[in-house]
Amino acid sequence: MIQKPMTDTRLKDLYFNEGIQYIPKLLELADRNRLSSTYGCFDRGFWHYRCSDFPSGMYQESVLPLALVFSLKHPANPYYGNARIQETVMAGIDFARHSSHPDGSCDDYFPFERAAGATAFSLYACTEALLVTKSDAAGFLDFFKRRANYLATEGIKESGVLSNHKALIVLGLYNVFLLTNDPAFKEKAEACLAKLLALQTEEGWFPEYEGCDPGYLTFTIDFLAKYYQKSSDPAVVEPLCRAIEFASYFMHPDGSFGGEYGSRNTFHFMPHGFEIMGGLSPWAVPTADAFLLSLQKKTRSCIDDDRIFIHYTYNFLQAHGDFFEPREVRSKDGGRVLKKFFEQAGLYVVSDDKNYAVISTRKGGTAKYFRNGTLKFSDCGFVGATDKRQKFISQVVADWKHEVRGDTLVIEGGCYEHRDLVFKPGSFLLFRAFLVLIARFLPANFVRTLLQKKAITKRLKRVPVSIRKEIPLRSLDKVKYSIRLTDDSVRVEDLWIGSDPTFIYIATSQPFQQGNLLPWVSLGPVLRELNEKREVHFEHTFP
Repeated sequence: MIQKPMTDTRLKDLYFNEGIQYIPKLLELADRNRLSSTYGCFDRGFWHYRCSDFPSGMYQESVLPLALVFSLKHPANPYYGNARIQETVMAGIDFARHSSHPDGSCDDYFPFERAAGATAFSLYACTEALLVTKSDAAGFLDFFKRRANYLATEGIKESGVLSNHKALIVLGLYNVFLLTNDPAFKEKAEACLAKLLALQTEEGWFPEYEGCDPGYLTFTIDFLAKYYQKSSDPAVVEPLCRAIEFASYFMHPDGSFGGEYGSRNTFHFMPHGFEIMGGLSPWAVPTADAFLLSLQKKTRSCIDDDRIFIHYTYNFLQAHGDFFEPREVRSKDGGRVLKKFFEQAGLYVVSDDKNYAVISTRKGGTAKYFRNGTLKFSDCGFVGATDKRQKFISQVVADWKHEVRGDTLVIEGGCYEHRDLVFKPGSFLLFRAFLVLIARFLPANFVRTLLQKKAITKRLKRVPVSIRKEIPLRSLDKVKYSIRLTDDSVRVEDLWIGSDPTFIYIATSQPFQQGNLLPWVSLGPVLRELNEKREVHFEHTFP
């Protein structure tokens, strides 16, 4: 359900204001001391606090938002043309160069990780910073070529399907082509693009790990739109238009986007790609306008930790620079009355003049329910523990059964054991020793594959707790639940319906958003009946 923001002759300055506010924080992250051996490093934990023994290469993408404000002439931009800003940009690119591995890759969370994501993000940022500022790139070209070649051979093969990384690799390779005029990098970009486009589903989305994540889809849209802006490659226009239309269904009435119903639990919305495509997709500007509404109402999700906010900062500034005008050409009333099921994604979208809901059939009915533009209920599944302190959850991508009976969506499945993954001094020491002594000699994707299996794509043990949800798609004012214990020895001691938990590790999940303020629904009142009768039925109503 898409709504337009209030009329504002300086609407695009909402993007500018949202981005410019973070520049002081970026400068705080930077080592600006010319005598320092870490001059130009943006990983403050490494160079200042000294709580890490290696620099994360992801932080070096900070050079791009600084390059943008250095180049942006705007009455409210105090950084335009400032020599210290330009010096910091060049120092940051140089630090990325000399802190990288010999093959051009860099680390992110762990030493010798050779993370494709951090390598690609920082390559794009460094190359784009030079293109934006029109600075001399000669001293960095060998470094860019090494990094680009690494991404085209090893990075593109990273374990797990992360379409947004693949799209960013295409963009980074094309930027290297623009700086070097070497057609080999253009050819590599096109080869990687072909592999990415082959992943797109008929519904329009690109996969992220175990399925569809609308939040990360906006990253993929953004990177492909940037590539199109630079290359005019017609091969991406139709895929982009399909992806944008699909994404438009997951723009919430309050301007927030995505959530725990996606495969990676993210609330991302990257507006720049939608602005670039404003003249080509009828849904690009209405969706971007709805996001602008969230900037006005302060309802966008916020993930402002040192690793993540940089993505948003330069995206807001770029969206300001490429703001699509005239707005009235595309900004039509986007409200849709519908009941639409995206079967491949496993997502139901239901919308009418006052209700809007997204329900995941692949994650056990994880859902967001809005009424009159306000989030009323966020169902992130059952969270509980047995009397033996075995923790269990239902928010899992699994083989859930679902069917629509009349106007009621019925979802059935089970719960799975949950174990926290937290380092202790001994386990951390052993893991660090493995990384430093052994992993540096292993193939590039080995460490990443290991971490994914432990924290993201781990196989979970089924517990003897079965559940059933009945959701009336016409009224969208309640959910009927049934819980059954399938083992006579099991007793449930704690049980809630969580409003905002997630249970796989994704760096950009768990931002702050309005759902965090909704209470978890305590099911303590039904536990006695559940444990005695082994089955209980109840409903949760939201006005």
